[in-house]
Amino acid sequence: MGGCHRGCMEQEGRPVQAFYYGRIGSKATETLLERFGRDGSFLLRDSETLPGAFCLCVRKAPFVHTYRLVHSAEGWSLQVPGVRMNSFRSLEALIGSCRRPSPGLNIVSLTEPLDKTQLQYISTGQELVYMEMSSSSSVC
Repeated sequence: MGGCHRGCMEQEGRPVQAFYYGRIGSKATETLLERFGRDGSFLLRDSETLPGAFCLCVRKAPFVHTYRLVHSAEGWSLQVPGVRMNSFRSLEALIGSCRRPSPGLNIVSLTEPLDKTQLQYISTGQELVYMEMSSSSSVC
């Protein structure tokens, strides 16, 4: 597992960058998806516990489900306990495969990304509000 956060994200296309929220915490993620998403809405954020990994967070009321995406020599894969997953060359390809999960793969189907270019926000304590967001801002 490589620590390739910024480098890997820079190689991804604009669609992935639009729903990559960086270093936001799980509580902020849940609030965003609960308030602005619908079932199947998703976003990508940095893993809080595993450097170099990402978390794919998907809303399926009443929960937000989180899946870890890791990079290895074979490419990107979804970490699902007890399941050997295919590897993909890019995050975009991996996430595309999650939009049509294989039968027997127990993950929530992705419908639409929570596009941060459509949703500008900052954290003000417990409240998330619309606002212009600079590229260096992050919610922790």
